Amino acid sequence: MHNWIDTFQQAIQNLIEKLEGWVNTIVVAIPNIIVAAIVLGVGILLSRYVNKYVGKLIRRFSSHQAVNRLLSSIITTVFVLLVLFVVLSILQLDMALQSLLASAGVAGLAVGLALQDPIVNLFSGVMMSARHAFRIGDLIESNGYFGTISNINLRSTQVKTPEGQIVVLPNKLVYQNPLKNFTDGKQRRIDLSCGVSYADDLEEVQKIGVETINEQVEGILNRPVELLFTEFGDSSINFVLRFWIGDTNQTLSQSSQPGHYCPEKSL
Repeated sequence: MHNWIDTFQQAIQNLIEKLEGWVNTIVVAIPNIIVAAIVLGVGILLSRYVNKYVGKLIRRFSSHQAVNRLLSSIITTVFVLLVLFVVLSILQLDMALQSLLASAGVAGLAVGLALQDPIVNLFSGVMMSARHAFRIGDLIESNGYFGTISNINLRSTQVKTPEGQIVVLPNKLVYQNPLKNFTDGKQRRIDLSCGVSYADDLEEVQKIGVETINEQVEGILNRPVELLFTEFGDSSINFVLRFWIGDTNQTLSQSSQPGHYCPEKSL
């Protein structure tokens, strides 16, 4: 019985010493706690201004609202994390900081491997927005698809084909592969493939073809219309009419596909 009482008293004494040690540690750390609280409060207050002014700065270089918000949020989050790291350092919690960074690194690696394609598409969308390679309404050809851009987001680019189909292209494919933008140049050369009978007068064919393009095509630029004979076909002499237009909309662009159009005047 006596031993049990001694053991209990010793445990109580150890608990008191432990509590005294905690109190002493807290008292000694009070200046650091006050400084850390001030730094944390100032950092949270500054983060609002960082988000505001970073957003204004990004909007000078990019008109993509979704990308602007994403970049602004990322920069603000990095700023807040730096403030937290400073606070932990002030509180002399370096070991906890190192453990936190190690855990974040392992978790980030796992998430990165699991979400590799979505992350690549996301950053491809950011890079495309920064480059201003194209905009909604532009006529493009990418990855074998031809049409007008109907929507752009952080994951994909939607292209409406001349047949009315919507093609969803991952931003990674659009960014990493060649892309033709027919709208950005504000003008376009049209190549019309046609053919005439072997019995026709080729000089007359050339005259009528050039006259028809000049009379029938709207928006034609002040450049000579060219007619080039290309080959002797099985039943016709084939040629190409080339001219430039100052309009790159979908309707005119469709006419540039071989065989889609030929002058209506009899050749």
